Amino acid sequence: MKTLTQADLAATVRPTTSGSVLECSGLTRRFGDRVAVDGVSVRIAPGETYGLLGPNGAGKTTVIRMVCGLLRPDAGTVVVAGREMRGAGGLRARALVGYVPQDVALYPDLTARENLRFFGRMYRLRGSRLRRRVEEVLELVDLTERAGERVESFSGGMRRRLNIGAGLLHEPTLLVLDEPTVGVDPQSRHAILQSVRRFSRSGMAVLYTTHYMEEAERLCDRVGIIDHGRLIAEGTRGELVAQVAERDRISLVATGDLAAFAAACRDLAGVFGVGTSVPESDAASGTAPGALAGAVTTDGEVHLLADSGRRLLPAVFDLADRRGVTVRSAQVVEPDLESVFLHLTGTALRE
Repeated sequence: MKTLTQADLAATVRPTTSGSVLECSGLTRRFGDRVAVDGVSVRIAPGETYGLLGPNGAGKTTVIRMVCGLLRPDAGTVVVAGREMRGAGGLRARALVGYVPQDVALYPDLTARENLRFFGRMYRLRGSRLRRRVEEVLELVDLTERAGERVESFSGGMRRRLNIGAGLLHEPTLLVLDEPTVGVDPQSRHAILQSVRRFSRSGMAVLYTTHYMEEAERLCDRVGIIDHGRLIAEGTRGELVAQVAERDRISLVATGDLAAFAAACRDLAGVFGVGTSVPESDAASGTAPGALAGAVTTDGEVHLLADSGRRLLPAVFDLADRRGVTVRSAQVVEPDLESVFLHLTGTALRE
């Protein structure tokens, strides 16, 4: 996709307010006896990308439909740029939202340009403004050269990009993206993620749902984790990791008196747990794989649970040198959103 300047992007999105773009407070929605969403509150600032994560059936889609004004909450409020979604200001609030659904909502027998013209008219764009916005969006999603071709001939990635373009036509203040990279090739996925980054840098607020944890890590300023209809955690990656007390894991492959070395590691500031393991070839000597510190081995691994593992490595290497231990390799595994998600929900993302 074309690399646009900050000025180019600023011209394609509606200016935002100085306060929150989206404020959801106490959103609740029932379907019969089932509570699909239970008291969810979310706030998104201008230029912020907020990731909403959760297993299928957790309530993400219901929250999105209420945010976009497609579903009325049983309780709670949705306010977009100071306008409440229901009541007299509902129509104006909905006009500030660009919604890109997971299922591609395009007409395959129309060209890319014809699709954008159609959706532009749905947004009440007319005349020169409609023509200008269609061409701007085609350029933004890098489909200008394919504008006259039918969508049925497009690849999955091209359709996704045009789908996003349709949601940008009316210059929304809040862009809602529901699984925008599902089923696309790596190049198109990269282009879509780069575009979302540029949208947020231009001042647009973005509500983003995904099943790909690396996308959330890469794009989102803050993340909310929803399960069984409730928002069970919210914050930056660092804040979420801190909430569940996840720590870095340091694995050292080393030679020497690892039991004594592991015992000494316990006294290092920032170390919260220590263990050793030995290869099966050493098991005959009486030391079983996975044994905790205290067993004398000559070759194997030392595992540390620590805060700021990368910063701790120099002290670990210095201690190994003083103890006569040779470190052959070291790996630091930092907690990520997936480990936080699994800790909080007790399951992988459910299909």
